[in-house]
Amino acid sequence: MPEPEGHVVDIDVSAEMEASFLEYAYSVIYSRALPDARDGLKPVQRRIIYTMGDMGLRPDRAHVKSSRVVGEVMGKLHPHGDQAIYDALVRMAQSFSLRLPLVDGHGNFGSLDDGPAASRYTEARLATASMAMIGDLDEDVVDFVPNYDNKLQQPSVLPSAIPNLLVNGASGIAVGMATNMAPHNLIEVVSAARYLLANPKASLDELMRFVPGPDLPSGGKIVGLDGIRQAYETGKGAFRTRATARIENVTSKRKGIVVTELPYTVGPEKVIERIKDGVSNKKIQGIQSVVDLTDRHHGLRLVIEVRTGFSPEAVLEQLYKLTPLEENFSINNVALVGGQPRTLGLVELLRVWVDHRLDVVRRRSRHRLGARRDRLHLVDGLLVAILDIDDVIQIIRSSDDSGAARDRLQTAFDLSEIQAEYILELRLRRLTKFSRIELENEKAQLMAEIAELEELLASDTVLRSVVGREMDAAAAAYGTPRRTILLADSGVSPVLALSLSAPAGATGSSASAATMRSPGLEIPDTPCSALLSTTGLVARTADDHPVNREGRRAPHDALTSVVATTARADVGVLTSAGRVLRLQMLEVPALPSTDDPPSLSGGVPIRELVALDKGEEPVALVLLDGETPIAIGTAQGVVKRVAAEVAPARDAWEVISLKEGDRVVGAAPADDSAELVFITSDAQLLRFSASAVRPQGRPAGGMAGINLAAGQSVASFTALSAAADAVVVTISGSSDGLPGTQPGAAKTTPLSEYPAKGRATGGVRAHRFLKGEDTLLAAWVGPAPARASAGSGQPLQLPAELGRRDGSGHAISAPVGGIG
Repeated sequence: MPEPEGHVVDIDVSAEMEASFLEYAYSVIYSRALPDARDGLKPVQRRIIYTMGDMGLRPDRAHVKSSRVVGEVMGKLHPHGDQAIYDALVRMAQSFSLRLPLVDGHGNFGSLDDGPAASRYTEARLATASMAMIGDLDEDVVDFVPNYDNKLQQPSVLPSAIPNLLVNGASGIAVGMATNMAPHNLIEVVSAARYLLANPKASLDELMRFVPGPDLPSGGKIVGLDGIRQAYETGKGAFRTRATARIENVTSKRKGIVVTELPYTVGPEKVIERIKDGVSNKKIQGIQSVVDLTDRHHGLRLVIEVRTGFSPEAVLEQLYKLTPLEENFSINNVALVGGQPRTLGLVELLRVWVDHRLDVVRRRSRHRLGARRDRLHLVDGLLVAILDIDDVIQIIRSSDDSGAARDRLQTAFDLSEIQAEYILELRLRRLTKFSRIELENEKAQLMAEIAELEELLASDTVLRSVVGREMDAAAAAYGTPRRTILLADSGVSPVLALSLSAPAGATGSSASAATMRSPGLEIPDTPCSALLSTTGLVARTADDHPVNREGRRAPHDALTSVVATTARADVGVLTSAGRVLRLQMLEVPALPSTDDPPSLSGGVPIRELVALDKGEEPVALVLLDGETPIAIGTAQGVVKRVAAEVAPARDAWEVISLKEGDRVVGAAPADDSAELVFITSDAQLLRFSASAVRPQGRPAGGMAGINLAAGQSVASFTALSAAADAVVVTISGSSDGLPGTQPGAAKTTPLSEYPAKGRATGGVRAHRFLKGEDTLLAAWVGPAPARASAGSGQPLQLPAELGRRDGSGHAISAPVGGIG
């Protein structure tokens, strides 16, 4: 016989698919992808924290293997794969993912470029902040619901004493909706919540005074605030995150871009890869190399070396445009409120958390009130029993069983069943006089606590005050300073922005190529001033930011030489050996335009830019193809004016033939109208017209400039084009002292006090030596005001000007390293 046909049910496939898909969608939305607006946690995150707390993995306990935590969560509460649980655990331990990590991980928990180690290789325990998430959980502050097999209970939401959703943000993709919330600063969010707690009808503008914008774990910068306000108002918006970078001298001759903070969720390897791709396909120019110097001790440090001749600022703007050094972040504040997904603005997000905390504290207070009333009831019974302890003992001894004893105690002392049962279980050592005092004190304390709790539950003002204090305590315990800088705009100048944009009508790859060949990417050949300090630092500054001789000076700002040139030109460094060394201005660091006056503390030692021989010192900066002769004075009293001519096409050449043992002590441009000034070690000053020295070619050895006494040398030589406001600075001391150890006595005198004489004469006295002084330690002639610095570059105070040219000096505080 044929088998009977099975039971077949005809169904509509489309209806079944629709019902099944909706069920799946609801499961993803409510049980996986979206966080609860009250504690900011997805179900898997909540179950991990609750289970770790139940396991006793507190911050003061030892770490345990992550796989053990994953197994406990999967076996008891989360009926999904172990990898999903471990991924959620890892993210809660990553300081670059969460602004306030909730898990304290030990081991390799990954980076922005690499994944974590397997769960069997890592260990975990709760972070300190998680204790605020699960605090008071045993005091009936939240509802508990069955787990997946109805055998265990789990909290439907955590008490969450910190506004976790706003502080740590969230991201998740559900069915038909997604969430992407930015992290914020705990202290700022709590301040806004406190204000909303006191002012329930507070507006968005009022709350944004406390929460101006997100605070990302990676720091960096947020550029443009309009999108943030839109997100705070509507729940949806966008903003740009930008890396923190600064221009530094990565070598003595080359500048670089040093990146110390990257945009949120961007790793250094991704940035390096995009830069290399851009350089290889010629979309990015001006990059010499990229080196990742990141380590655990110093944090992120990405060094991007810029080619000589390119503007680092323009290259940086190019990198912002073409690499992940600048990224967009889209905000979509979708969270569960009352079990339903909603898009929330800042006011709604704060209100949900504030209402949750009010409910938690209210429920906790009710629980504590009931517990204290129950305890007071027992204490009252104990006090009655202790007063008549002999009768209590007699009743218990004469009773047949515990039930009869309980009934007789209730009848004899008017006790409740609970009180009588508690007395029967009481230990005899509690029945002492001291225990009675303890019970009376406990009763008084319980009555005070009950009164306090009743007042809290009866007054909304008191309740809000308690909640506010707990908010402040959480902010003080877990809050950290803001890491992310908020910028209203990018700060790019219109000219620089124009130079980085494609020409009108350019499209496709041709537009990109034209953009990168833009002249704005290279350093323009603009006028600038080359500066040399007395401590041997060199720098350049733009002509539109002139050197202010009247301003106060930072360290290393006593200038010995200033030459007007251009940014792409070459200048000469005239040395004590009578040589001129070629110096490219592109290799000289530019001082910040914000410095007023310019400070050479941003310069570099000139020895790092030119090849000086042993014992050779820089004397002055000179123009290579100037039309004015250069006057040179030597330590043996020789003077020479080097005729103006085209500079040789090499890096070094001689401009004076020096005798053995002689050296150049000063040099400056000098036409026929200039005056030349010598000052000798025995304090003789000679000034004469530069026209008395005919210009000579480079091989010449010069002519006699000043007659020197036996054993003396030239201490200072200079050429002045306008001597009207020039001053003479002389510093006297003893020739027996070690160089650089004696401060000496300084004198400042107007140059006009010294009469002019003929070349090759002895000059006039410029400084009267006191007892113990026999030489000049230093001397200088130049435009007022004169500046002096110590060997370390720190400024020294010079005395005020004196009228007497042959007067003595005044003691100064430290040895002089240079005058300028």
